[in-house]
Amino acid sequence: MRIGLIGAGRIGTFHAATLSRHRDVGSLIVTDVDRGRAQELADRLGETAAPGVDEIFTWGVDAVVITAATAAHAELIGRAARSGLPVFCEKPIALDLPGTLHALAEVDAAGTELQMGFQRRFDPGYAAAREAVRSGRLGRLHSVRALTADQAPPPAGYLPLSGGIYRDCLIHDFDVLRWVTGQEVAEVYATGSDTGPAMFREAEDYAAAAAVLILEDGTLATATAARQNGAGYDVRMELAGELDTVAVGLDDRTPIASTEPAGPPPADKPYTGFLDRFGPAYEAELTAFVEVVRGERANPCDGRDALQALRIAEACELSRQERRPVNVGEITGAPH
Repeated sequence: MRIGLIGAGRIGTFHAATLSRHRDVGSLIVTDVDRGRAQELADRLGETAAPGVDEIFTWGVDAVVITAATAAHAELIGRAARSGLPVFCEKPIALDLPGTLHALAEVDAAGTELQMGFQRRFDPGYAAAREAVRSGRLGRLHSVRALTADQAPPPAGYLPLSGGIYRDCLIHDFDVLRWVTGQEVAEVYATGSDTGPAMFREAEDYAAAAAVLILEDGTLATATAARQNGAGYDVRMELAGELDTVAVGLDDRTPIASTEPAGPPPADKPYTGFLDRFGPAYEAELTAFVEVVRGERANPCDGRDALQALRIAEACELSRQERRPVNVGEITGAPH
């Protein structure tokens, strides 16, 4: 199998290394807007660098992996679909609903596959939590608490391009909330704080955000995010039911300290970032993509899942702007 990878940044470099050593991937073609960066990556892996995106679609690849800048995702998805190629794309499809819907329409018209990069679905802890909910071990689920906290804030130049904390950061929590519980989000109320570095206020974004989400069956969920958590990278989920409670992401590297006299000691080597915490999950999602391309399994995370997560993020943004609860059904793709 020959795969074309577009985008040789941090996640693209990780994905390229994963694919290069995969037993079912015979060769890899890498390209990037920075041709030198693509060439350096290809040389290091013993793969081929292409001078531009056009060559990805003319040099005869079997599938495309998109890890380029977010603004390019929708166009590249459409181009791959029109070329009849299956695509793996890092989230999001686009930063707005019209762009997302247009790209999905192109995939549907072409009858190709689009797998989205929501890696938490491939993390053993989240998978075990999903099984605990589906098996009935927890009894009736009554509340869920999800959080994402970065150790250090992103570069200031990234913020205006990110789509904001709901679309860029909490969208992972929104997706995995749907996946673990099997429920859709019916209503949200969201707010945030821009206290912290001035770059968040300048980008009209938040340094921290919170959302209350009501699921279709009445289960209550909260999702919080922080862009700067000095203790380390912290991603967790707690699910409480009438019979039991479970936690995802609670281990000896979780960057949290107990104030109880007999509590566990602080983490000796706390997680520092998403690749540190979710490295194996990123590898597993690409293995799944290779299997999808080979026709060996169904798509585990398609574009419709990305659309639903974005609709929740859009509802949170509208809630923040209008300071009111928002029914997710209000988010149709038409401007408000």
